[in-house]
Amino acid sequence: MQESKRNLVKMAFSGEKMQEVPAGFWHHFLPEKEQFAKPGDKAAQERAIEGHKKFFEEVKPDIMKIMNDAFIGHPTVMENPLRNGEDLLTIKSLPEDHPWITEQVEHLKKMTELFSDKVMCFYNIFSPVQWIRIRLEFFDLDFERFVYLAENYPKELQHAGKELGKDIQTLVRKLLTETKLDGIYYCVQNVQSPKYDQKTYKEIVGEDELAVLKLANELSPYNILHICGYAHHKNNLDFYKDYEAGAYNWAVHTEGVSLSEGRKLFPGKCILGGFDNNPKTLITEGDRADVEKFAEDCIEESEYRSFILGADCSVPNSIANERLRWITYCAQEKNREQGE
Repeated sequence: MQESKRNLVKMAFSGEKMQEVPAGFWHHFLPEKEQFAKPGDKAAQERAIEGHKKFFEEVKPDIMKIMNDAFIGHPTVMENPLRNGEDLLTIKSLPEDHPWITEQVEHLKKMTELFSDKVMCFYNIFSPVQWIRIRLEFFDLDFERFVYLAENYPKELQHAGKELGKDIQTLVRKLLTETKLDGIYYCVQNVQSPKYDQKTYKEIVGEDELAVLKLANELSPYNILHICGYAHHKNNLDFYKDYEAGAYNWAVHTEGVSLSEGRKLFPGKCILGGFDNNPKTLITEGDRADVEKFAEDCIEESEYRSFILGADCSVPNSIANERLRWITYCAQEKNREQGE
């Protein structure tokens, strides 16, 4: 008997033997600037909802990763010039009734009502200082200033992370208790600087990251740690060996750490991934037969246990839904154990 999609993913998290491997992919649904919409922009929020609905209907994934489009810009980060340590010290947490929090909760109520009876739903949450990096790199298109701030103003960055961490904890608590969300997809990344060895990272960044993750784990066993290698940013995965999560997702192709090697880093845990997410790779350019063969190889390697087939990170927004459907069809409809 075929398992429901929700039960299938729960089996993957628990390590039970599965007859099929679940699959899930995702990308953003708004143009980059619109992703940073201000609270109150109901039109942007509605466009995000419609994008998710169309994706779900056409791809038919086994999990639904809900993107935080229209909410990527944290208000005190967006309003800040972020030039120096003094600017970082002005970052303060928001009141719990701030629209950035309350509207996001209402937005997720609508989203999870659409999908949660069919599939497990996970929401994109950046770890505290990543809200600063995301603003600088994806809104300002300044790819050097975050590292500059981290290297020159570490204590001030730590202050900003603590303040932002308060809001992220508030948001996570509300989302996991007031909506039908199953868990968070929690995004972390090494500071791309040789000055941030594991000890420095843990002191300046890690403490506040872990506080959010600890809260999420108290509220749900279904949280995914995403070690972000987007745009070929490199990470030392050892930094995250003590980050407890239900599943782990990293940039297999950027890091050069295979799925099987990652299973040794996170023993007994569910692994999510397989495909390179970057443009002009197999997932965007390959023939259907080659795409399906790669998917089948990933599934066979997993031995149908503790695995969700996916990608290193968000796939290109322009990818045809049909291509993702090829892969999910492989995972959903072909029961290899019985030779079908």
